[in-house]
Amino acid sequence: MQHPINILERYWNFTSFRPFQEEIIEAVLEGEDVFALLPTGGGKSICFQIPALAKEGICIVVSPLVALMKDQVTSLKLKGIKALSITSGISYNDLDTLLDNCIYGNYKFLYLSPERLQQELVQDRIKQMHVNLIAVDEAHCISQWGNDFRPAYKNIQLLRQIQPGVNCIALTASATPEVVEDIVKELDFIQPKIFKQSFERSNLAYMTFDEEDKLYKLESILKKNPQASIIYVRSRRMTIEIVDFLQKKGISATSYHGGLSSKIKEANQMQWINNQKQVMVATNAFGMGIDKPDVKTVIHLNLPESIESYFQEAGRAGRNGDKAFAIILKNKSDVLLVKNQFLKVLPSVDDVKYIYRKLSNYFQISYGEGQDLLFDYNFYQFCQTYQLNSLLAYNTLQLLDRTSIISLSKQFNKRTSLQFIVSNTRLFTYLETHHDLNNIVKTILRTYGGIFENEININSVLVSEKASVTEDKLFSALKLLEKDDIITLNLLTTDSEITFLQPREDDKAINRISHYIVQQNDLKYKQVHAVINYVEDNKTCKNVQLLTYFGEKQAKACGICSVCISKKLKKAKTDIHQIKEDVLKVLSQIDLSSRDLAKHIKCSEKELQATLKTLLEHQLIGLTDRNTYKLNK
Repeated sequence: MQHPINILERYWNFTSFRPFQEEIIEAVLEGEDVFALLPTGGGKSICFQIPALAKEGICIVVSPLVALMKDQVTSLKLKGIKALSITSGISYNDLDTLLDNCIYGNYKFLYLSPERLQQELVQDRIKQMHVNLIAVDEAHCISQWGNDFRPAYKNIQLLRQIQPGVNCIALTASATPEVVEDIVKELDFIQPKIFKQSFERSNLAYMTFDEEDKLYKLESILKKNPQASIIYVRSRRMTIEIVDFLQKKGISATSYHGGLSSKIKEANQMQWINNQKQVMVATNAFGMGIDKPDVKTVIHLNLPESIESYFQEAGRAGRNGDKAFAIILKNKSDVLLVKNQFLKVLPSVDDVKYIYRKLSNYFQISYGEGQDLLFDYNFYQFCQTYQLNSLLAYNTLQLLDRTSIISLSKQFNKRTSLQFIVSNTRLFTYLETHHDLNNIVKTILRTYGGIFENEININSVLVSEKASVTEDKLFSALKLLEKDDIITLNLLTTDSEITFLQPREDDKAINRISHYIVQQNDLKYKQVHAVINYVEDNKTCKNVQLLTYFGEKQAKACGICSVCISKKLKKAKTDIHQIKEDVLKVLSQIDLSSRDLAKHIKCSEKELQATLKTLLEHQLIGLTDRNTYKLNK
């Protein structure tokens, strides 16, 4: 057996382990069942990859994240390590061949989704494999109290029964004590070795600011800290708007969201990783598997949906140990917005029954039929057909996917996408002779920013509705624009695939998962309100709030978060007279707005506003017609 440190040096070019890694690896090599709770950036994958490489045989890795599976398999292959992943969309013959490769091809890693463990072929072949370790990634998914619980994770118990002599390691970056206990129970661990690294990040300052003008504050933060940053936003459109705003302010930025093609995503990501762009503006689709150590700030312009997801996203800052900032910018509308987005569109049991019936009717599936049938479909067309709330319908389909009633495959990389490849002037000259295209083109331009610079996925149903034309007329117009070299076009009229995993049984099928629906809705309610409590609590240290949430009861105030700094400022005796003198001195040179004054004077915003109010009352200063302050002479 090779020594773990030699494997680390050979494949990863490191000469020492991060905290807990070596102890975890030793416990795994000794045949123990191991639970590893390591925060984001703690190097979880090495904890199962190195012991698997040290021993004869193959390691089976169960993960719910297809993108992460593919990234890890690619990374292992680049190191010369034989690995493969079995995801959806693989034919029976290909699956048969891949599993044979695992038995006879000297492979070291087999990555599986939990749903695959239900297949008899997979179970039979695993029995024949020389398995040296079972690794359960994102292990919180097995707990009903965990973030993103997936009932299919219960199938991992089958894996333990098939290979009863093989030990197991479970890994996660976010789990409350209740979730940890549930994971250990569900995976049938025997006297497990539990390793829990503290969630404390002493170099990371958690900040929450109430800002009516978020964009002004955003600009100030990024100009004060001109190093690599991530800005998380809620929508694709917002990524484009924020990138446009930052570039106009002289701050280099790029974007990442699910609507971009794989090629553009990779190009944008590399620009940011190589520090060619300061800022990555992204939806929560970005960050998994990204290990950029020098991120200075992570900024959330919208409230996250849970403390677990926030902690993971915030934790991408300061991995090099330098001081870094995790910032939430909020205002009065954000609490209402997060409730509307995540709570008002939670499907009830009746909602799920109704939408499941409509889905079956949409594809004309008879009662008792439909198992293993696959369909292409357009999500927005489905919603339009039955006048469904799209968010409620989407959440319902996601729930049916997680409960293995259907399998939902998004094909964002194959959706209709286009890019204008002519100048504005050339485009409008063209439209002067093609009046019938005028409305469609202007609708696309007003709906999708950045479509001259990037190839953008478009929602054909939305565009046709806004332009008041049929989809067929829209597609004809797009084909003409492509023929005339006005746009590049990739045309596909479906955006998803659905496989029905069970025969249609209407209410009976949903009744079997009704307890899960109720329990998950209750959990989501608690998670959203935990976020609201976090951003609204300005008395308890932000670090203490987070650590307490994850079960660390003895946490001490960090001294660097927004709450701690605010307390320090209150304790410090402010010389009001000095502030007045400073204001008068600056205004004797130039008229300035309160924002510009704040750049010259050391005091809090409240203190400056109070001072300006006093000086106005005493008529020592006045306001100009440009709404700037001036010195009265």
